[in-house]
Amino acid sequence: MKNGEREQWSSSLGFILASVGGAVGLGAVWKFPYTVGQYGGAAFFIVFLVVLLLIATPILMIEFGIGRKTKLNYTGALKVLFPQKKWYLFGIVGLIVLIIVLSFYMGVSGWTIAYLFKSLFGSYSGNSPDLIANDFGNFLNSPLELLFWMFVMAVLTGVVVYKGIQKGIEKVCKVLMPLLFIMIIILCIRAITLPGAQAGLEFYLKPDFRALTFEGILAAIGLAFFTLGVGAGNLVIYGSYLDNKRTIASNTFIIVIADALIAVMMGFIIFPAVFAYGVEPSAGPPLVFITLPIIFAQMKFGMLFAVIFYLLLIFACLTSTIAILEAIVGYFVDEWKWSRLKTVLITLTGIYVIGVFQMLSFGPLADFTIFGKTIFEFSDYLVSNILLPGGGLALLVFAGWLLKPKMLLDEINTGNGLKVNHYYTITVRYLAPIALAIVYLQLLGILKL
Repeated sequence: MKNGEREQWSSSLGFILASVGGAVGLGAVWKFPYTVGQYGGAAFFIVFLVVLLLIATPILMIEFGIGRKTKLNYTGALKVLFPQKKWYLFGIVGLIVLIIVLSFYMGVSGWTIAYLFKSLFGSYSGNSPDLIANDFGNFLNSPLELLFWMFVMAVLTGVVVYKGIQKGIEKVCKVLMPLLFIMIIILCIRAITLPGAQAGLEFYLKPDFRALTFEGILAAIGLAFFTLGVGAGNLVIYGSYLDNKRTIASNTFIIVIADALIAVMMGFIIFPAVFAYGVEPSAGPPLVFITLPIIFAQMKFGMLFAVIFYLLLIFACLTSTIAILEAIVGYFVDEWKWSRLKTVLITLTGIYVIGVFQMLSFGPLADFTIFGKTIFEFSDYLVSNILLPGGGLALLVFAGWLLKPKMLLDEINTGNGLKVNHYYTITVRYLAPIALAIVYLQLLGILKL
């Protein structure tokens, strides 16, 4: 690569795998199963898929389109697209969102590494459910242990991002993503063949719309944004490294289908296993760190499957932390002209410090609350239910109303492959903004549904 020339993905496959990796992570593997369990199963799942297709997918196209057209990070792109305007401040807000997300994302990702080692050494094999639950409680009340594993994840993420696009992100994702798919298939086969798995499949696949509340619909919207990783403009940076050989629409639909498929398959792993062993499916965030270890402890060859599962989870988390950090790093490299090494070191240090408070909210800072929520719970709610959908609404307004719609549509359709016209125009200008506006009016108490 010549000095000053922007690095590009070496192939469409590399871009797709890296983008799928950026989307797949705690959203699809950790948050999706327990949120589906909390809000009643199949009915919530259907709403989630509709939101993913009609609202989140066009926003992902917009992010990639803005990035490829401007060859810049989100903030820099808004400066170019709206000169003499202050719209670039939405990019700054998006940057802050990404910093908050990564601060708690890296912490929880560190838990997966800890549980991989617990599984490797069989530390909970044969233990009773109470002992396993107590073990997780003790883990959360061990600040040094939490901060150590978060540091390990920060180092892994930083090394890959420092290496750059082709030698770092693309190279790692080309190895990790195929392995992740293989491990998911292995665990799916094992889960659906467990005695008593049928009840879990019915819960997951048989909808009961009477149990669906507005809160559930709001959660489905937040989950779709969190799962696909849109709303903060972070995937603009991945689009900025993309060439014009294939249409953005083609790549986007492949990414969305792959992301949805992984989330769906995680449900086929979690719910048959949960029902087979008589565990509550609405266990919430501890589902992966209490419920599943209880199941693995009882399952034949359970520790082997536990190792596969937590390795899968680490891969999913790492590809996501890489994508988020790259968006943050891209801003400082483009706008502040910092070197990649300097940027990685400074940003990761700051994010780690913020993450310390996120992790301590499970132990020493558990009694410190914001609107009745711990620091971690408040950050998660603020990002998933308010800031990401809000950022998505801003993107829709930019693309559908403030810019000439044809400009981005032409960019999205440039290259060989699938073209989108009416689907894009209708969803970006009308359907998606109206749906998100209704959500916000409800949140503000202006509209009662």
